[in-house]
Amino acid sequence: MQRDLYIDFAKGLATLSIIFIHTAFWSGQFYIEPEVRVFSLVFDVALFYALSGITSGSNIEKTFYRLLKLQVTYMIFVTLLFFLDYFFKVFGLAFFSLEWLQSFYSTFGSKYAATSISTVPQWQNLGNWYLHEYTNADTFPVVMGSFWYLKVYYILTVFGVLILKFFPKHINWFIGICIGLTLLFNILPEIYPNGQVGYVAFYMTVFLVANRMKGKKIPTQMIPVLYGVVALALVWLFWYFGSEIFFKINKQKFPPKIPYIIWSLFSLTTLFVFYNRLKITKENFVTYIGKNAIFFYFGQGISSSLIYFIVVPMKETVPWWILMIIIYVLNVILAFVISSGLKRFDWLGWKILEFLRKKTAQ
Repeated sequence: MQRDLYIDFAKGLATLSIIFIHTAFWSGQFYIEPEVRVFSLVFDVALFYALSGITSGSNIEKTFYRLLKLQVTYMIFVTLLFFLDYFFKVFGLAFFSLEWLQSFYSTFGSKYAATSISTVPQWQNLGNWYLHEYTNADTFPVVMGSFWYLKVYYILTVFGVLILKFFPKHINWFIGICIGLTLLFNILPEIYPNGQVGYVAFYMTVFLVANRMKGKKIPTQMIPVLYGVVALALVWLFWYFGSEIFFKINKQKFPPKIPYIIWSLFSLTTLFVFYNRLKITKENFVTYIGKNAIFFYFGQGISSSLIYFIVVPMKETVPWWILMIIIYVLNVILAFVISSGLKRFDWLGWKILEFLRKKTAQ
């Protein structure tokens, strides 16, 4: 079956958007205007869940195998991250001082200041990362700060494939249940549950609706209607919540509440409008990113941490919008280089695991 390059292209654009979001909301907190930071959320993580829904099927074995491969790749990556963080601390204490390391980590701001700097490896952190409890990686704080997506993805994919496999004729009912729960949690915020329930209620709706769109094309006459509905929803949003809600969109994202859900409708509508309409016929830089999205997602966490050390000394001397462009382009380049290295390291990790498998199978 021929690969749909539109899916890769959309994943690539979504990944570039995530890099811009993390440029704006992490190191960008020091210099980027609040309005620009909010607008960076127009094309956000909901796109990945929609694309996952489009590409998912009812084959449980294939889906679980794909998730298992992703888990192993993730564990290889966080193992590398753990030792990079640990050896950097050992290097800093051996050749500089505790005060130097504390000054280094203060670059990230007081919220992400390192609390335990020592030559003793914190093995419990590695174990927690394996089990998707994302305690902070002091040297690369953006990495764990962006991994909430991965846990929700695992949950969503498992429940999604079970619904597609065992309830193929009742998918609309599950969409209705998820929409109902999302509305209930927002109408009665005092019962909005902690943990992953609120995330899954909304993103499962996105996943299942996208799956229903698989292979279909939105009729041309429906496009202005859909965008009209989105526009009306945005007008209602600012009328009901007031203009100040604009600056609180990011806080409405964790977990997804009505303002953020409405904010994400434009990107989701655009994704579905161009699906099966925009034809991508040749491989390009964006489709390459889309094909390797997971390594770029890992890589941008490291690169978005590193650019702090460029932003802090330049933020007072360079106009913010010029600095933003420079930092974003640099972030993309760094993410590209790092992701290539991570892909190679992942290949090596799998080779080692295959070697161990053969040795222990004898």
